[in-house]
Amino acid sequence: MTSAFHLRRGVAALALGAATLLAAATPAQANTLEQIQKNKTLRVAIDLNAPPYGMKDANLKEVGSDVETANLLAKELGVQLKIVPTTQANRIPFLLTNKADVVISSLTITPQRQEVIDFTIPYAAIQSIIAAPESESISSIKDLAGKTVMTARGTTNDANVTKLAPAGTDIVRFENDATAMTAVTSGRGNIYSGAPAIIKSLNKQLAESGKPPLVTKVVMATSMLGLGVAKKNPELLEKLNELIRKTLKSGELNTIYKKYHGADLPSDVMAEGK
Repeated sequence: MTSAFHLRRGVAALALGAATLLAAATPAQANTLEQIQKNKTLRVAIDLNAPPYGMKDANLKEVGSDVETANLLAKELGVQLKIVPTTQANRIPFLLTNKADVVISSLTITPQRQEVIDFTIPYAAIQSIIAAPESESISSIKDLAGKTVMTARGTTNDANVTKLAPAGTDIVRFENDATAMTAVTSGRGNIYSGAPAIIKSLNKQLAESGKPPLVTKVVMATSMLGLGVAKKNPELLEKLNELIRKTLKSGELNTIYKKYHGADLPSDVMAEGK
C-alpha cells in the first residue's frame, strides 16, 4: 500500500472521529408539544431524593410538591405522566439529551441556566439558607469561616454558599439532599446550606434521633422556581406557561405548595396567575 493510501485512511479516520465528537456534543432534539400529545406521555425529570419536592413514601410511591405539580400539568395536558428519576446535577443534562421533556425539580431560574435551557414563568419559589442549631454562633455568612457546611452538589444552595462563604469554610458536597441530610443526622456535621422545606424534613429526622433542630441563621437568597424546557421548543414552553397561569389562578398550585411547605406561595408567584 502506498503512503498516499495510508494518508487518505488517516484523514478519513480523523474526519469520522470529529463527526462523532460533534454529534456527541450536540443536544438531542427535544420532543415538541405535538409529539408529547401524540405519544400521550409527558416525561418529567424529578429528583426523588429532595424532600419535600420529590421523594418516596413508605409504599415507595413518588410524592412531593414537584411530583404533584407534574401530575397536575400532565392531567391538564390530557396525557400520562412518566417520572424520570434524576439527581440535582443531572437535571439539565437529562433535558439536553432528550431523556425528559420537562424538568420539574426545584430548579431555580438563573442567568447561567437560561443560557442553556428555557424556563417557564415561576410556579413556586425557594429560599436558600444556612441553618444550624441555635447554639451555633452564626449571625452572618462571615461566621462560617473555620466551620463545616453540608450541601447537595450542583444545587443553587451549593452555588450560593460557594460564592458567599469566606475563605476557610469547609464545604462538604453530597450527591443529593437525602445523603447530605443523612450525614447531618449521623453526626458528620450540623450546619446545612439548603432550603427551609428541606430543613423542616431534616428536623423531623433529628428529633427522632434526639438531636437539636436546625434554625435559619442566614438567608442567602430568595429564588424563583421554573419548569425547565429545551431551547427551540416554543410551543411547549408557551403551553406550560398557559397551564401554570391557569392553575395559579385556580389555586391548585398554591394548595400543592402549602401541603408540602406549610405556607402559601409568595405574592410574586401568585401574581403570575392574575
